[in-house]
This record gives sequence, C-alpha cells and structure tokens, in this order.
Amino acid sequence: MMPLLFLLLTVGLFYANQAAHRRWRSVWLTPGITTSAILIAVVELSATPFPEYFSDTRWLAWLLGPATVAFALPIYQYRDLIKRHWLALGLGSCAGIAASVASTLLLDRLLGLHGSMAQSLLARSVSTPFALEATRHLGGSAQLTGVFVIITGLFGIVLGQTLLALLPLRMRIARGAPFGAAAHGFGLSVARQVGRQEGAVASLTMIFSGILMVLLAPLLGHLITASAL
Repeated sequence: MMPLLFLLLTVGLFYANQAAHRRWRSVWLTPGITTSAILIAVVELSATPFPEYFSDTRWLAWLLGPATVAFALPIYQYRDLIKRHWLALGLGSCAGIAASVASTLLLDRLLGLHGSMAQSLLARSVSTPFALEATRHLGGSAQLTGVFVIITGLFGIVLGQTLLALLPLRMRIARGAPFGAAAHGFGLSVARQVGRQEGAVASLTMIFSGILMVLLAPLLGHLITASAL
C-alpha cells in the first residue's frame, strides 16, 4: 500500500498546489516549491529513505521521457523563430552548460566535493530525463542527480524573475532563454507566465541544453575519470 499512497499523495499535492497557485499568484506557491516542501516533510516524518520514495513514485519519473518528447511541438510551431535566432539559442544553451560545469568544478575545489557527489552535480541544470541519461555516462548517482535537478529548478524560479527585473533585457528571446537553459522545467513554467514567446524560447533552450549535455556527457565522464587517476 505504501508505494500507492506515496504516488497518490505526490499527484494529489501537485494538483492541489496548482489550484492554489492559480488563485494566489505568488512564487512561493509555485507547485514545484510547495509540493516539494510538503513531500520532504512527509518523507522525513515517516522516516522513509529517499531511494524508497524514489522507487515508489518511479512511474512519474518514467512519464518525464514522453513529456520531454512532447516539447517537439513548440519547436515545430516556432521553427521560424529558431531560424531567425538559431545562433543566439545555440550560444545560450552552450553558455548554460559551461556555467553549470564551471560552477561544479569550482564547488569541487572549494568544498572538496568528489566522486558521486561532484559527478551528479554536473547535469543539474538540464531537465530530469536528459540529466539522468547524462549521469549514466558521468558515473554519478541517479537519485542525487534528481535531487540536484529539483533544487536547481527551485532556485531558478525563485531568483529568476528577480534577476530579470534587475537585468536590462528587453527582447523576449533574451528573457525566456535563461529560464530554459538554467532552470529547465521549473523555469519553463515561470517563463510561460511571463509571456507566450518567452515560454516557447524557454522550451527550446531547455531541449537544446539537454541534448547538448547528453552529447557532452561521455567526454566529461572520460575527463573526470582521467583527472581522478
């Protein structure tokens, strides 16, 4: 019964928090934040190990693959936008991956993060299906990668709108790209609230960044192994 209860609780909380967010537009009521906070409290209070919860709700993780493939639709719908701004979208995705890898290496040096912890951090800025695939080549832990992806997305939606308000970005493509490149699915949900085109650009950069990370993962994994030796 416990696997079914955790699955139903996760889905039920998400839809309940989504309804609350529609009524009270606050970043702190974003379903990703409130649902995660409540589930963490439930898992801690019930003394349930995270791998057990992850296993009980694996059906939701499996659905992320088809959901990510569905983002091919906005890519097709906004193909003219891609043709006009392909260089900016490509460079933005590359910049996001480079920043993620560089910050991980910096944390590795400053905090002494090594082994599975550092390897799992490398893929945190792309959406979960891409991150889990990249982790297979990087040698990290799928459970840790999933946690880091969620944390990165939560920070992205909390800080994203504040940073955009401070930065002199006026073009919609420039305002949408950072959400998709740095905060993946969570950022996409916020970008869609900012504007329709911002949401489309965020979905494009999220897909581009994910594909790029998966393609680079074998090389990064080889470099990590070589440096460890």
